[in-house]
Amino acid sequence: MFKPLQSLRLRFLTLVGLILLVSFCILLDAPPVIAQDNTVNYTYGELQQEDFSHRDLEKGVFAAADMREANFEGSDLSYAIFTEATLLKANLKGTNLTSSLLDRVTLDFADLTNAILVDAIATRTRFYDAVITGADFTDAAIDRYQVSLMCERAEGVNPVTGVSTRDSLGCR
Repeated sequence: MFKPLQSLRLRFLTLVGLILLVSFCILLDAPPVIAQDNTVNYTYGELQQEDFSHRDLEKGVFAAADMREANFEGSDLSYAIFTEATLLKANLKGTNLTSSLLDRVTLDFADLTNAILVDAIATRTRFYDAVITGADFTDAAIDRYQVSLMCERAEGVNPVTGVSTRDSLGCR
């Protein structure tokens, strides 16, 4: 009576092992993930005072880049990554930062006039003395403390989205 049970258990374990082996072989044969063509990558770049104005930089990567006083005026930076970047005194007038990742970014004294940051993630990001007139922060993830500081100076309406800066930040 024990032999049929052991035989059944052995067949089950063999089948499971075979399925795992085939799955592993399929994964090994999968094509490697590669970076998208035409995506700029300036990770750790020394880009102080660089002119990136009026360019299509969608999905660009600027992780840990030093971009003090860089000019991004009128550029498309949607879906871009700026993790741990420095944009001190940068010109971001009229930029599209929709759905961008701005985690731990320094935007002190930056000019975000009429910028669009809809659905952006800007956690642990500093906006000290940044110009935010007409900027649209609708559904952006921003630390409450930064929002409270920005609400003190929020004014204007974004010319593209028609949303007021105060409303987009949820200011009272």
